[in-house]
Amino acid sequence: MQTSTFIGELMGTLVLILLGNGVVANVLLKGSKGENGGWIVITTGWAFAVMSGIFVSQKFGSSAAHLNPAVTVAMAVKSGDWSNAGSFILAQMIGAILGATLVWITYLPHWQITADEGTKAAAFFTAPAVRSPVSNLITEAIGTMVLIIASSTFYSEPTSGLGPVLVGFLVWSIGLSLGGPTGYAINPARDLGPRLAHTILPISGKGGSDWSYSWIPVAGPIIGATLAGLLLNHFGI
Repeated sequence: MQTSTFIGELMGTLVLILLGNGVVANVLLKGSKGENGGWIVITTGWAFAVMSGIFVSQKFGSSAAHLNPAVTVAMAVKSGDWSNAGSFILAQMIGAILGATLVWITYLPHWQITADEGTKAAAFFTAPAVRSPVSNLITEAIGTMVLIIASSTFYSEPTSGLGPVLVGFLVWSIGLSLGGPTGYAINPARDLGPRLAHTILPISGKGGSDWSYSWIPVAGPIIGATLAGLLLNHFGI
């Protein structure tokens, strides 16, 4: 099979979710060797997950390596070119579902011995620390704007080769500084794909998938992405 932008986006997002949701499972699930590792471990793991996902995506054929529908939307708004948006987002969603499924398989014995439904859910999708829809929506939009605007500066010479590493550090910073209120989805595929996997998979004692909140980690990043794309376009960045 030849590499392509579709395969690149799928494989990169798969790795992103496998390593990102994997570190959450490692820290939260009972009996894991990383249990109780804390927020620093989670944010660090997510930073490396993003970096690794970008490198994998590029190697498998997507030089853009968006891995995130919000990034895809922002770039389309900025350029006015929506021709690849649909295929990119579909690939990202498939990759996210597959990545979440691999997390479930990796930690298979631990779901049964973890009693709390919310803890198990957190290894798949985000939830707010304080449930306030408007505030949660704004938080996700702000975090996504920071992601897109700051990362857009990383791929210009002479730092372009370091782009994936710098984006990893940026995601680490966003998690540490802005992640507390909502768990910093900042990526609709990162939240919606694993939430679908959580709904479908036969996870022991999983409980509900909190679909009443699910629109916020989708709408918030898309709003932030649209604003970021318009801002980048306005300033010619």
